[in-house]
Amino acid sequence: MARRTGNKSLQAKLVLLGDMGTGKTSLVLRFVKGQFSEYQESTIGAAFFTQVLSLNEATVKFDIWDTAGQERYHSLAPMYYRGAAAAVVVYDITSMDSFVRAKKWVREVQRQANSSLTMFLVANKADLEDDRKVRNEEGEEYARESGLSFLETSAKTAQNVNELFYEIAKRLAKANPSRQSGIKLHTRPTETRRGYFCCG
Repeated sequence: MARRTGNKSLQAKLVLLGDMGTGKTSLVLRFVKGQFSEYQESTIGAAFFTQVLSLNEATVKFDIWDTAGQERYHSLAPMYYRGAAAAVVVYDITSMDSFVRAKKWVREVQRQANSSLTMFLVANKADLEDDRKVRNEEGEEYARESGLSFLETSAKTAQNVNELFYEIAKRLAKANPSRQSGIKLHTRPTETRRGYFCCG
């Protein structure tokens, strides 16, 4: 869900999906707080973050849902990606299994989420090149065949992390809001909406 909070402000729901240990939380923490921890605890259920990006064309406030990668939480995922304006499916370049499961996530989201969803396939842990099991070309090819955008990132070194979220923000700002699910527009300035509360 998302909404416009002023003339050029946009609020957009973004969800991160992928296998446990792929670095979803590390990507979000690098983006939101500029931090990286070598030993990140597993997410239980989902974690929620917000971050604002200022672009030339708009200010985008992300409501970010970082979902748990463990299989036991898989059934909860639809409640996070339904109504989302953007989804980031993450895999670990050192794990072919995580790439295979990322493809399953992509298929599930394409089947069940809204058709105007902006989706990225992200190959994380690019700093572990020596341990690579999934070639860059494999990820790029799958993304191209599936109509996704593709990016290699490293939460550890910050490689392409901000670029990922800025690119999503740019695409959402360009999208036709009346046809973009997951985005709501308000033409009234923020201060006139003081009494408005939303559960997301």
